[in-house]
Amino acid sequence: MNKNHESHYTENVQHHLQQVQSLLEKHALVETLALKQEMPRQERHELLGAILHKQHLAELQDKLANLHSSDIAFILEALPIEQRLLVWDLVKADRDGEILIEVSDAVRESLIATMSREELREAAEQLDTDEIADLAHDLPHAVMRDVFKSLTIEEREQLRAAMSYPEDAVGALMDFDMVTIREDVTLEVVSRYLRRFDEMPDHTDQLFVVDRNDIFKGVLPLNRLLVNEPEESVSKLMRTDTIKLHPDDKAEQAAQAFERYDLVSAPVVEEDGKLVGRVTVNTVMDYIRSQSESEILNTAGLRGEEDIFASVWKSVKNRWMWLALNLCTAFFASRVIGEFENTIEKLVALAALMPIVAGIAGNSANQTATIIIRSLALGQVNQSNARRLISKEITIGGINGLIWGGMAGIFAFFLYKSVLLGVILTGAMVLNLVLGALAGLMIPLFLQRIGRDPAIGSSVMLTAITDSGGFFIFLGLAAIFLIN
Repeated sequence: MNKNHESHYTENVQHHLQQVQSLLEKHALVETLALKQEMPRQERHELLGAILHKQHLAELQDKLANLHSSDIAFILEALPIEQRLLVWDLVKADRDGEILIEVSDAVRESLIATMSREELREAAEQLDTDEIADLAHDLPHAVMRDVFKSLTIEEREQLRAAMSYPEDAVGALMDFDMVTIREDVTLEVVSRYLRRFDEMPDHTDQLFVVDRNDIFKGVLPLNRLLVNEPEESVSKLMRTDTIKLHPDDKAEQAAQAFERYDLVSAPVVEEDGKLVGRVTVNTVMDYIRSQSESEILNTAGLRGEEDIFASVWKSVKNRWMWLALNLCTAFFASRVIGEFENTIEKLVALAALMPIVAGIAGNSANQTATIIIRSLALGQVNQSNARRLISKEITIGGINGLIWGGMAGIFAFFLYKSVLLGVILTGAMVLNLVLGALAGLMIPLFLQRIGRDPAIGSSVMLTAITDSGGFFIFLGLAAIFLIN
């Protein structure tokens, strides 16, 4: 399918964005000046229409026609809603499908909302079946019915298969555009067969060898096809020790395999050995990028990808869940402090030093959690090595507590002329850093054990533990040794 205007592709997308924004600003200026003219309404409307069509919009349309679909998607994501929709209307209809695939989910929603049923159907029909499956959850049911009716029987089966897998499964990443050959033919026959194609499927680095029942036998790398004699047989040169994926495998495992073995493509094989599709490196890269963005959003407590130019109300709703949880944890921490009001009244210095105890432990806990979450994602942490990690993190927390707590204690001594206050501050920081290290390790492990994403909510829980724990430890020690 792919007519993505590769010849016009450029990495300088920021420059293209600036050019588009400049043309949009000129267009807005001309529109404003035309509306201010003192003339009858109809004439003013006609003048405005003539200006808009003859000047900057035509130039903008030409600019968009020469851009790669990915660049247009980036530009659409970087524009406010009004300008985005104006640019979207100027994009040629035969590119709607591939651009909808490239834009983020949040921006795609705003574009689809402006399209008619017929426009959506035509956009979907431009795509391969695996791409239609990616778009299906955003399209109205009526549009999907129309698209399904327009597909061939084979394409319908492929679409059903692609939509039957969860988003984090290999089956959701696979495509069906691949080249298969038989093992009982020569390289000359294979070469003649390939010359019948107008173009090879994207990221074709190997041909998949199957029998008459589509049972996977191996792969024939293209470099072997090119450097060997035409009379050689496929069965002699094909590789049988290749990496095979299964549709129900986790997409994360496939991503690790592509990284570990430097794969460009990999076959997807069912339990009975039947070849059903392939996964390519570009799809894996898109998945990794999507997961990375999702983890960043989850760490910040956002429920999903947010359109930066969405309405204020949508943005508020996307952010309020973890803010509410933060408020609850803040109230809890305040009640811990409230229990030591008398202690703080007797020595005001405690109020000034409390944030130090909580802050450095929170930072340390987040460092530990980040390392553990990454290790969990790579499959490096399991039950057999978890205890060793606990011992290590406790040791690290204790050493950091002694070093930085000691420095803070010395600072407190010189500031408040109290040796005991410095010792208490040091001890509180040692204990809270150990507590933070344990929390940074145990919370991600617990979340993974109950089937939750360790990146979601870890930071909020860590803040609650290190703040409340730090206040309780520091003020408790002060109440025992300093005030009484």
